[in-house]
Amino acid sequence: MKNLKSVIIGLFTMAFLLSPATSVLADKAEISPAVANGIGLVAFVALAAFSGGGVQGVHVAGIQKEAWVDYIIKRFWKDNAFLKTWFSDVKSVLAGRVVHIPTPGAKPTTVKNRSTFPATAVRRTDTDITYTLDEYSTDPTHIHNLDKIELSYDKMDDEYGEHVAAVNETSADDLLIKVCGTVASNMIAYTTGADIEASAPSATGNRKAVTTKDFSKMQKKFNKLNVPKSERYALLSSDMYQQLVDSLSETQSRDFSRAVDETKGIVGELYGFKIIERSSVAVATVTTNAIKALGAVGAAADNEVALFYHKNGLAFAMGEVKVFDNTDDPTYYGDVMSTALRSGGRVKNTNSVALLIQAAGS
Repeated sequence: MKNLKSVIIGLFTMAFLLSPATSVLADKAEISPAVANGIGLVAFVALAAFSGGGVQGVHVAGIQKEAWVDYIIKRFWKDNAFLKTWFSDVKSVLAGRVVHIPTPGAKPTTVKNRSTFPATAVRRTDTDITYTLDEYSTDPTHIHNLDKIELSYDKMDDEYGEHVAAVNETSADDLLIKVCGTVASNMIAYTTGADIEASAPSATGNRKAVTTKDFSKMQKKFNKLNVPKSERYALLSSDMYQQLVDSLSETQSRDFSRAVDETKGIVGELYGFKIIERSSVAVATVTTNAIKALGAVGAAADNEVALFYHKNGLAFAMGEVKVFDNTDDPTYYGDVMSTALRSGGRVKNTNSVALLIQAAGS
């Protein structure tokens, strides 16, 4: 009730202050003073709301939520810059939850110097590419005075960066596992370097290291499949990346760093592949090369996986990003907030995506 009185008093005060200007407006526009006053008040409130200042005593809803959504999206791309190197399906997202891509059927057959009539009419069969975006959500966070203090991006990142980074990492891990698990068997190669200690979680024994020769063979594979030579990428775990760096010659090492692009996470280039380092990519079982599910228990014989692809070989889409809040919770003496985002992807072209899997050492 006290806030309502403050609002009413504030509006009457503003109407009084605006009366000289609205009188001029009434005369010029040939409208009644009451209508002019109403227009003036609406314009003032709208201007205050859109400028982020608000009107004293009037709560402008949604500003803080928008700030948090913006922060989450920016932080997602910061943590998963490599997804900028994938084809974007975002234009085909429906209702923020499903990707739907109409795909035309086969092209009609062309006949040279047709001599048989009538020609046979063939009905074109169209297909649709559809996949659901998975939801990833954070545990609720307790925030003090969110309704009174609009946090800056830096403040959000400082206080809640690790919290949001966790869901970003999980969603990206899950996406990589899914696409690696659908790579065709003829697009799988194996490391050929010297023996090194196994690097997959829980793995033991030795594995063959990644070498420049492995990249040369992968280049040959892509060339034979007529994969475009530009926009080729290789996503390596930190361990496999270090093995590659250790195998570079002095000349290769000098040329390697010329392709560095921090905006996409690119740390170098070799044999036409722009290389991106990530803490992990995926893990395969030793017998069937099956990609292990997110959170699966590690095994002694597991092998790490590197992902090679062309930009148009993989597609990614982010759907809705939502912020849920409980303002002025009496049990928390502040606000409680949680977030959820939807994302997903697919192998778009099977001939443009390959895996390099660790081979067993001696």
